[in-house]
Amino acid sequence: MADDYRSQIGRLIRDSRQHRGWTQSQLADALGTSQSAIHRIEHGQQNLSLEMIARIGESLDKQIVSLAPQGPVHLRVSGGQQLSGSIDVRSSKNASVALLCASLLNKGRTTLRGIARIEEVNRIIEVLESIGIGTRWLGGGRDLEITPPERLDLASMDVEAARRTRSVIMFLGPLLHREVRFQLPYAGGCNLGTRTVEPHMSALRPFGLELKATGGYYHAEVDRKASPTRPIVLIERGDTVTENALMAAARNDGITVIRNASSNYMVQDLCFFLTRLGVRIEGIGTTTLTVHGRSEIDVDVDYAPSEDPIEAMSLLAAAIVTGSEITVRRAPIEFLEIELALLEEMGLDYDRSGEYVAANGETRLVDLTVRPSNLRAPHDKIHPMPFPGLNIDNLPFFALIAASANGQTMIHDWVYENRAIYLTELTKLGANVTLLDPHRVLVEGPTRWSGTEIICPPALRPAVVVLLAMMAAKGTSVLRNVYVINRGYEDLAARLSVLGARIEAFRDI
Repeated sequence: MADDYRSQIGRLIRDSRQHRGWTQSQLADALGTSQSAIHRIEHGQQNLSLEMIARIGESLDKQIVSLAPQGPVHLRVSGGQQLSGSIDVRSSKNASVALLCASLLNKGRTTLRGIARIEEVNRIIEVLESIGIGTRWLGGGRDLEITPPERLDLASMDVEAARRTRSVIMFLGPLLHREVRFQLPYAGGCNLGTRTVEPHMSALRPFGLELKATGGYYHAEVDRKASPTRPIVLIERGDTVTENALMAAARNDGITVIRNASSNYMVQDLCFFLTRLGVRIEGIGTTTLTVHGRSEIDVDVDYAPSEDPIEAMSLLAAAIVTGSEITVRRAPIEFLEIELALLEEMGLDYDRSGEYVAANGETRLVDLTVRPSNLRAPHDKIHPMPFPGLNIDNLPFFALIAASANGQTMIHDWVYENRAIYLTELTKLGANVTLLDPHRVLVEGPTRWSGTEIICPPALRPAVVVLLAMMAAKGTSVLRNVYVINRGYEDLAARLSVLGARIEAFRDI
């Protein structure tokens, strides 16, 4: 039945392409994929996500299928398949949402190239459009044009979309320069435990922002006469906190020094974007940023965010847990070096190409070829640290990798109260994972993975970890309600299928 369904969809896509007068290569170019992938799709030999079908329809200006909106999307995984081939890392999810928020600073037209077409981005776009900002996908692809109005209509904000993303908190920095009074819905996103907004408040008070939280909203008032009189010391070296402070400083008419700043990948991408807007920033890549702001920014800007190191780590973990050889191309090496050093200690066999530069002209990329390896547990516990340490978002993948290694590994997730608990879902697939406390798990490998049905964890990275474990498990597994994965990954199931995974998206009837 699944093969017949794929064949029917493939014929519809072929007929729509031919009706438009396109070749397979032209459709491939519009989608950023290969002609051979289009050939497989049209012959029913390729699993397709609902998101990919929608993108094909947009490119061909034709609705391929009509789906009832009700009901969550699930994934059915036939495990035990070896992967092979190569895959490109897509652009950074976290940089994409930061740049969307930063477009509020600019009175000119902003064009973002190759941004991630994910649910998190969709929610931010919905919020931007609801307050009067024009957005347009160019050529049915992944380039987004953003055109601001003279005045924002904040009273018409799409509250439902705003509540489904934590990124809306990054509207504070840009909006404090545009409005004296405004309100934002409480931020949502992943369920990772208590995440206070006080670090944001502390960073933005020197710019005159005061907030009161009542009735499900942050009510903001801005003193336009206020300006930082001394360096801003962030009480938390957080990524979004640093980004909020940067965006506030970008439109502050003067020099702002930000100390204890995050120097993580999405912060660097935001800095590079702000420099394109004419904002001079000293110390990019360090924990002290000196921002020479501009009271007005009216620039037509074109910018491409760099590739996502967390997606790169996801793909490396997929190869490791399935015992496969694949090449992960366009991996941002500066933000993976600690992870790779740890994997080398554990015995990973891999090659690294020479470095080349990302489309933003700054970020260093490499191609990584991973081969099946006999891994052993590391000598010490695995824990995250602010950049240049092991990335907090990459930590869950090491629980999966540790379950594939020989020996006992402690994973210490000291940042979030709940996330370590979600890693115990791996036990349902055969892993030996013991919860020591809300922040620590003990993982003992190697694991003989076996398929089962699991409700998707409500946190992005643990959800992907469960999906990757299902790919290694014998038999058929079902991962139910995968919206959280689509928040942070673009066509992940379909792209893994190109490498040889057998993953099918479906809805309950």
